[in-house]
Amino acid sequence: MTTPQSAAQVIAETRAWVDRAVIGLNLCPFAKAVQVKGQVRYVVCASAEPQELLGALIDELHSLANCAPSETDTTLLIHPAALTDFLDFNDFLAVVDHSVEELGYSGVLQVASFHPDFQFADTQANDVSNATNRSPYPTLHILREASIDRAVAAFPDPEAIFEANIETLEKLGNDGWAALQAQCRKDAENS
Repeated sequence: MTTPQSAAQVIAETRAWVDRAVIGLNLCPFAKAVQVKGQVRYVVCASAEPQELLGALIDELHSLANCAPSETDTTLLIHPAALTDFLDFNDFLAVVDHSVEELGYSGVLQVASFHPDFQFADTQANDVSNATNRSPYPTLHILREASIDRAVAAFPDPEAIFEANIETLEKLGNDGWAALQAQCRKDAENS
């Protein structure tokens, strides 16, 4: 279990990752606006139990669906103790998708996944392209479909984002990615 102080540290490090990696490397061109406006909700589930994480996810799905986008546009549910093994995390995503559907949020909300050991199919574990979905802690990112639709409509070629991300990360390299992660931890310590 994390303590309130360590939960604050988890949020600080995740926020630093959003600022330095997601926004700083422009991995998601849509992230800056909601971060600057304070519309990103950061929540820590301290439990190591997947069932408790599922309960927290359901609570956050309801919360996001029932609040104004101007208040909270997206939620990062960070779970540093649960599903730390990437394969277990990856398997849990089927439960996540089923829950979104069962709750009636298909077409309204979706959940993206980030993990420190994220690995795309047909890549090696140390392939820097995996860093596009690597976060400091396992994280479920709850997004509003309407916000995604607006962002994609405003972006001339959304398919180019992934290609640009791979190019950015290949230029950065594994050493550069490791340095960026270290800087995020340092930023969090100083916040």
